[in-house]
Amino acid sequence: MSRILRTEPNPILSKAVEYHGFVFTQGIVARNLDADMKAQTADVLSQLDELLERHGTDNTRILQAQIWLKNIDDRAILNELWTAWLPEGQAPARACVQAVLADPRMAVEIMLVTTK
Repeated sequence: MSRILRTEPNPILSKAVEYHGFVFTQGIVARNLDADMKAQTADVLSQLDELLERHGTDNTRILQAQIWLKNIDDRAILNELWTAWLPEGQAPARACVQAVLADPRMAVEIMLVTTK
């Protein structure tokens, strides 16, 4: 039986779950929720870099991304940073929707599925 590795688990969720060469992240939000959309997105992408590195992978190995925006009109800002962050030709399957997030100050939340 393959081992399931859980990163920073708590009673509700784990920051990431690794299984059989796949890494599933939690939804990542900015640390500073008072920042604007651009700063929140940059922080989320930075946190994802750190989390993927911790699991021995990176943004060239993303299979799927799920993105929730407080305001879908912010999609252009997200896409500007997203495309700069992704290596050329490495875009994953992706969904991006407007949603009511857990805290009204949250502008963006991103969850990834990657492989090692």
